[in-house]
Amino acid sequence: MTNLDRRSLLAGTVAASGAALFGPIGTRRAAAAMPPAGTQNSGWYRYKVGSHEITVVTDGVNRFKFPDGFVANKTREEVNAGLAATFLQPAPDMIAVPYTPIVVNTGGKLVVMDTGTGEANLERSKGAAGQFHGNLKAAGIDRNQIDTVIISHFHGDHINGLLTADNKPSFPNAEILVPAAEWKYFMDDGEMSKQTTDRMKGVFAGLRRVFDALNRKVTPYEPDKELAPGITSVATYGHTPGHNSFIVASGNDKVFVQADVTNMPLFVRNPGWHLMFDQDPNMAEATRRKVYDMLASERMLVQGFHYPFPSLAHIEKTSTGYRETMVPWSPTL
Repeated sequence: MTNLDRRSLLAGTVAASGAALFGPIGTRRAAAAMPPAGTQNSGWYRYKVGSHEITVVTDGVNRFKFPDGFVANKTREEVNAGLAATFLQPAPDMIAVPYTPIVVNTGGKLVVMDTGTGEANLERSKGAAGQFHGNLKAAGIDRNQIDTVIISHFHGDHINGLLTADNKPSFPNAEILVPAAEWKYFMDDGEMSKQTTDRMKGVFAGLRRVFDALNRKVTPYEPDKELAPGITSVATYGHTPGHNSFIVASGNDKVFVQADVTNMPLFVRNPGWHLMFDQDPNMAEATRRKVYDMLASERMLVQGFHYPFPSLAHIEKTSTGYRETMVPWSPTL
């Protein structure tokens, strides 16, 4: 029987370090010749859904102190406890929110689904976010070859990547598909004039800046429509008035691309918590529960936009809500 006491462990450590340092007589181990790189690798990951190839392309992560009211129906103490339980909190009172667009190669079309915070944000955030286009290139995808861009809803972290840093179209040869209900609501001057909060005024101004730079050249789509081969829109209203999610299907395989049905896994585990960005919190909660009941029942994979990269998970139902189990990294397709 092996007996590992403190003295034997220390003796072994010293012996091993001495051998590594001095080696056999007449030899010596060189110190590291390369300084630390100080940068992260390019962020992209691929998996298959039937014959469709999906490339998950990170736009980065925003870390910030969450404001009072971040969860409208919970206290700051409850939010901190919930975040700590997910093991995803960088520090007390802090959150880390990833942004994760995807590209679907159907075999005949290249389809981008949501676009991240935009190239201009790369400098503003000191490289933390705005990475989508750089990582897209690193993944070997030429944005000039994108056929279709599908937008889930009009919040800036989903549409700002439609423009380059100098406000030119990022995908000059692509058709831009937007939810019809979202377009109708947010492009209505009357609705814009009703806004009373700085946040919502900013949402209206931001999306109009983007779509005006594109000369409002978009194609509205309805729910329950095939937008590209194997990609079907699903109405998931509440987060915004026209928010859509998508089912990507090929053969017997499916993945639910949820956009913002939930934000971070905090809201998977606590589906009754109302995020400050949910425009109709009660509708958003009802949608969340309906979608996640379906995901758990059908054992359908979900591709999250704000999940930890590469943001792909299985869902199970629990006594208090749901739980995500992230899909392990695979070295092969």
